[in-house]
Amino acid sequence: MTALDANPDETAVPEAAPAPVVGPMAGDPAMLGLGSFIVGSVALGLGLVGVVPVGVLGAPLAIILAATALGLLMATVWCAALGQSAVAAVFGIFGTFWLSYAVLVLGLDHNWFAITATAVLATVKLFLVAWLVVILMLTLATLRLPSAFSVLFALVSLALLLLLLAFATASAAGVPSTGLLKTGGYVVLIFAALGVYLFFGAASAGTGGKGLALGKPLMR
Repeated sequence: MTALDANPDETAVPEAAPAPVVGPMAGDPAMLGLGSFIVGSVALGLGLVGVVPVGVLGAPLAIILAATALGLLMATVWCAALGQSAVAAVFGIFGTFWLSYAVLVLGLDHNWFAITATAVLATVKLFLVAWLVVILMLTLATLRLPSAFSVLFALVSLALLLLLLAFATASAAGVPSTGLLKTGGYVVLIFAALGVYLFFGAASAGTGGKGLALGKPLMR
């Protein structure tokens, strides 16, 4: 019972503050989640800008599967255990995005899904459209977070849009636009750099320092 709904003749007893989280679940799961997100983003971005030959989509998969997807899903469970539903949703959405990207590439390379060669381009575009919708939804739904996160999600959306345009303007032979792929790769590296900034903020607060400025929310 709170002071607002207590009997006026009774003495209001303040509610006890929630006990701090202790034990193995204590701490900030954002440090694990952001670190996992950064390494996969760097690997994908470098692949798109030409560090590996064009068309070698499997180059970053070892990192994306074993580090990024796994790390983000671990951070999701950690957040959920702490009752941080919004952060758990963010990490969970990105974790499943990276996992589905790996499954898509492996499935196309090994013909797991019986997708014909003529349907590969349409399949990639379907993947990109579906995830572009979800990340745009996430961007708009989290405008109450500090603006640094809104910018990060917007950059992810922009990268997906550029990749979609690259495959939508593919040549008759099914080769996507190299220029748009590289531009998308640079955007990926930019949001990876923003992820590094967010990680340093979380690491500073987690080690007893002061967190970095993340900007005012775009929506109150």
